[in-house]
Amino acid sequence: MGDLVVRGIGTIVTGDVASPIADGDTIVVRDGVIASVGEGGNVEGIATLIDAGGATVIPGLCDDHVHPVLGDYTPRQQQLDWIDSCLHGGVTTMVSAGEPHLPGRPTDPAGVKALAILAHRSFANLRPSGVKVHAGAVLLEEGLTEADFAEMAAAGVRLVGEIGISGVKDPDTAAEMARWAQAAGMNVMVHTGGASIPGSGIIGADFVVAVRPDVAAHVNGGPTALPLDHVERILAETDARVEVVHNGNVKAAGDVARLVAARGELHRLVIGTDSPAGSGVQPLGMLRVISWVSALGGVEPAVAVAAATGNVAAMHGLPVGVLEAGREADLLVVDAPLGSQAGDALGAFEIGDTPAVAVAAIDGKVRLTKSRNTPPPVRTISVSG
Repeated sequence: MGDLVVRGIGTIVTGDVASPIADGDTIVVRDGVIASVGEGGNVEGIATLIDAGGATVIPGLCDDHVHPVLGDYTPRQQQLDWIDSCLHGGVTTMVSAGEPHLPGRPTDPAGVKALAILAHRSFANLRPSGVKVHAGAVLLEEGLTEADFAEMAAAGVRLVGEIGISGVKDPDTAAEMARWAQAAGMNVMVHTGGASIPGSGIIGADFVVAVRPDVAAHVNGGPTALPLDHVERILAETDARVEVVHNGNVKAAGDVARLVAARGELHRLVIGTDSPAGSGVQPLGMLRVISWVSALGGVEPAVAVAAATGNVAAMHGLPVGVLEAGREADLLVVDAPLGSQAGDALGAFEIGDTPAVAVAAIDGKVRLTKSRNTPPPVRTISVSG
C-alpha cells in the first residue's frame, strides 16, 4: 500500500456513470486508499508526488472479460507476461469469464470445481505486476449440484464463466444452475453471439432471457455479434448488463452503445476485451473499446470510461473503479497521444484515438511511468519521491 499525491490534474474522470467528472485538480492517497478528490487535501508526510501537468486522471481500467489460466502466461497464444502488457494499456483489474484454455481442462463436476477453486486461490495470492486478477470462474458441466455451488462459494469462488462455451447447453439446466450460483453469491455470465472456441455454439436472446444472467457477454461479438433487436430484448426482458468487447464487431459496439444510451441505461453497459483469444492478447483493448463507444456510439467520453471502470466494479462488488474517498487507489494519468488532433485524453476518445498512458498506480503505488504500448503523452508529466 502506498501514499501519493496527484496534483495539476486537468480533468478528474471519476468512473461514476451518474457523476462522471469531479471538480478540482488534486487526489490524495494514504495507505493505498483514496483520502480525498478535488481541491487541496492533507498532504503532510507524503513523499510521492505526481505532477499531472494538466493531463487527465481516470480510474484504473477493469477488464470485465479475460480468460486467464495460471500465472502471467497464456497457452492460448503461448505468450508470457500478457497481464503485465495489459497494465501498460491501463488495466489494473481483470475479471475472469472462465479458464477454458487450460490444456486438458477437466469436464467432470469434481474437475471443474477443482479448477475454479485453484484459479481463484492462485490469483488471490498472485498479482502479476500488481494487477488484481479475479479468477476462478466455474464453467458449467452436467452433473453439478446445488451443493457443489455452495462448496465453491465457501472456498471463495464468486464467478460463473460464460455459459454456452462448456458442456451445459440446455437453457433449463443452465437456468437452474444460474439460480444456485446466484443464491450462493456468484455473478453469472452467458456467452452470446456466434461460436468462439470448439464446443461453443450460437446463443441469442431466447437463451439469455431463459437463464437470466448478471451479464450477457460480448453482445457485439465474440467474435460475431447478436442482432441489435436481440440486445434490445435482453435489456427489456432481463436485468442483465450487456458487455461489449475488443474481440468482436467494431460497428456493433457503437450500435449497442447507442441503443443503451437511447434507453437511458448506460449503467448497464460494461466493457471487456475477451482475451486471450483467437485474435490474440489485446493490451490496448480496453482503451480502444472506450474509444469505439465514444467515437462510434456517441457516448460522452467520461461516461464511456465509466463503462470500463465503475460499472464493472459495481456489478462485481469491487472496491475499485471509482475515484472517490474510501476506494482502493488504482488510477491512471492519461493524455492525448503525441500527434493526435485531440487536446486531451477525453478528446482522443471522442475522435477514436487511443490515449497515452503516462502513469499507472495500484493501491497508491506507482507501477509504471511510461507505457511501452501507447504513444507518449502530449503533456509533460512527472513523478518524484
